[in-house]
Amino acid sequence: MKKVFAIILSMLLVATISFAVVGCKKAEEQKPEEKIPPLRFDILEEVERRIPGFPIVLHGASSVPREVVDEINRYGGKLEDTAGIPEEQLRRAAESAVCKINIDSDGRLALTAAIRKIFFEKPEEFDPRKYLGPARDALIALYRHKIMHVLGSAGRAFPPT
Repeated sequence: MKKVFAIILSMLLVATISFAVVGCKKAEEQKPEEKIPPLRFDILEEVERRIPGFPIVLHGASSVPREVVDEINRYGGKLEDTAGIPEEQLRRAAESAVCKINIDSDGRLALTAAIRKIFFEKPEEFDPRKYLGPARDALIALYRHKIMHVLGSAGRAFPPT
């Protein structure tokens, strides 16, 4: 652990620190039967203690919502059982020095589910305006949920005056 902090401290010229606090695979590689290791809050707390207020980025933090994966599969997808970081852990990380939580896979899954549903229900559809609109709506709903209930960033677009 001391070596990790020595490396981190040697990088103080960067704007943020990004390091592994969980050994997570891509959404399509992580299986539910594989125990998802919990986020290493002990490491986060130690970094906060040694470098107070220093911003940290959490990579690979998609929660891979089960209902979205199920919808993809219901409409012709072939995603085997997948898993991600539980939202409770992401919520706790958001309350720490973590200033950015990368959840790209969740967005791609929501977009894919919405498009697959349209193509399944209306296989003749080819107009992107007809399937990208619902896909955009799915992204908005997903990110609204994440902002309001997971990331702790609702109402924080602008600093208080």
